[in-house]
Amino acid sequence: MLDPRSEIYPTIEYRPIQPSDLEVLEKIHLSLFPIRYEREFFLNVVNGHGVISWGAVDTSRSDEGRDELIGFVTTRMIAAKDSEIEDLFRYNNSRKDLTLLYILTLGVVDSYRNLGIASSLVREVIKHAASVSNCRGVYLHVISYNQPAINFYKKMLFKLVRRLPMFYYIRGQHYDSYLFVYYVNGGRTPCSPLAFLKMLVGKFWSKEEKSIPRWSR
Repeated sequence: MLDPRSEIYPTIEYRPIQPSDLEVLEKIHLSLFPIRYEREFFLNVVNGHGVISWGAVDTSRSDEGRDELIGFVTTRMIAAKDSEIEDLFRYNNSRKDLTLLYILTLGVVDSYRNLGIASSLVREVIKHAASVSNCRGVYLHVISYNQPAINFYKKMLFKLVRRLPMFYYIRGQHYDSYLFVYYVNGGRTPCSPLAFLKMLVGKFWSKEEKSIPRWSR
């Protein structure tokens, strides 16, 4: 691993996660997260079964670990209608096949922190989401006490759109979750001027229709 006292910055490259990463991927998840993931999750990640992932490796290492994961992000594409934020996209009902890219896990080993690796991984996710024409955003949950993660996603220009009470249950205790969204391909919060205008127009026509006697339609 990287010596934190070294003034030489490593050469980081990004690639898809592959089957040979299985053991290291499990080990890093175990060390970083309070939630324990099933073996099936890791098998799905390394084999690309319903999971889109990127890994970070330090190619400047001189030992056999130059292709060993030192960071990762795992994601899944889901239908917008199946998400907790489907209501944020209701105003755009011309498309019924809208999707969202959900960030499952994101992590960097301790000795490689503060080198911009997590930011680069998230940018890979955003770039992929933007390349999918019917995708309208990247979203994720952050546990309410994880202030560094909250600050990180705000810095990456994600929008905090919702607080979900008692979303997590960890070691016998409930925790709230913050839900963050990064909009792509014209996706936008309903608080944007265009969405607000559409909402007003919709309410106006709704009132007009209610004022017309049913027999006159």
